[in-house]
Amino acid sequence: MGIIEKLRLDNKKAFVTGGARGIGYNIAIALAEAGADVALVDTDEGTAKASAEEIARLTGRKTLALKADVTKKADVDSMIESILKSFGRIDVAFCNAGICMNIPAEEMTLEDWNKVININLTGVFLTAQAAGKVMIKQGGGSIINTASMSAHIVNVPQPQCSYNASKAGVIQLTKSLAVEWALKNVRVNCISPGYIGTDLTLSSPTLKPLIEKWNAMAPLHRLGRPEELQAIAVYLAGDSSAFTTGSDFVIDGAFTCI
Repeated sequence: MGIIEKLRLDNKKAFVTGGARGIGYNIAIALAEAGADVALVDTDEGTAKASAEEIARLTGRKTLALKADVTKKADVDSMIESILKSFGRIDVAFCNAGICMNIPAEEMTLEDWNKVININLTGVFLTAQAAGKVMIKQGGGSIINTASMSAHIVNVPQPQCSYNASKAGVIQLTKSLAVEWALKNVRVNCISPGYIGTDLTLSSPTLKPLIEKWNAMAPLHRLGRPEELQAIAVYLAGDSSAFTTGSDFVIDGAFTCI
């Protein structure tokens, strides 16, 4: 089998949390284009449904749109049950749902802190745990978590200590799960994107001055594009990455090198 064939995901079953838009949507469509059936999971059920229908139309693959709050175990369990009912198995779990709150540390409330940690870290754990149980039972699978370059650096000028801490936790969680599940044929990796120009980011007037500062600092003097994360996701989802587990892939245009 050649390398192109190994990168194919034909008949694999996948889900993407935070899949309605942005990075999640771009990953979902890449997995579908490579041959996988994909469930888009999001709290915004309407947008998830529209995105799922668009991906099905463009790729001819089977898609699902599911509403779930990844911080709630009951929601995650229900999501997994719905995916298994429709797809029969889960080969790829892309745990991507996350938020960022720019609040100075001395002003951050415990409620604000917990909200970010619960979605970005606890949500990844609950989702990966639920998917991992299925994969262990069926004999294997690939889990991909979304971390961030913010796990490696302290972003400036925005204050985001809760986000940085949560994403650093995602990397260590990824490594821990990879070691625990290595002999169970469940691979766990993460990607750490830099600043990515999603539609939501680019349309935000409050982010415009920050984007200008980020671009001035960045070696490439631009934001990344969501589709520039697709290739690594397809690689990690497929059989060509069979020896790749416990790894963190920083895709940031060399921003963390400076």
